[in-house]
Amino acid sequence: MRVYLPATLPLLAALRHQGELPAAGPEWVDAHAVTPNLREWYVEGDDEELEYVAFTRAAQAALRLLRLDPQAPRRRVVVCADLPPVAVAAAGDELGSSAVRLGAPVPLAAVAAVHVDAVDAEADVAAAVELVEEAAAGDPEAQFTVDGAEDHELAWFDVSELDRILE
Repeated sequence: MRVYLPATLPLLAALRHQGELPAAGPEWVDAHAVTPNLREWYVEGDDEELEYVAFTRAAQAALRLLRLDPQAPRRRVVVCADLPPVAVAAAGDELGSSAVRLGAPVPLAAVAAVHVDAVDAEADVAAAVELVEEAAAGDPEAQFTVDGAEDHELAWFDVSELDRILE
């Protein structure tokens, strides 16, 4: 099962040095995947569209991780991993939820790709980090700022390029 994990550049450094990502971060941070609830909510969506929804939600969760780490470079990171379905449990039962919980750390060997904001996204991401909670609470001006960060596409990297990403 393809799982999308929100991360930061310091978490990527930990992945490189420790060989795994922890299974759980802050209580509200979930990984995302194409769940039955997401499929039911977006019936017309093909697999690629559903994967994009899960990926985008992980990128949004990365903003919250950045808010917790003021020293981290203001660049969203999404780690894509392929895990056995038994290692993944749904974290929400509401229609459309893509949130999942992991039962164990994610080994480096399971990582298929890493997506990272380019340096030119840092100003927009920094602004979004400051307002992500307000946007989640429904503030339209804050949502506009968060949308500005989401206008930046995350660059794709093969897992073998971790050293290059972290230079």
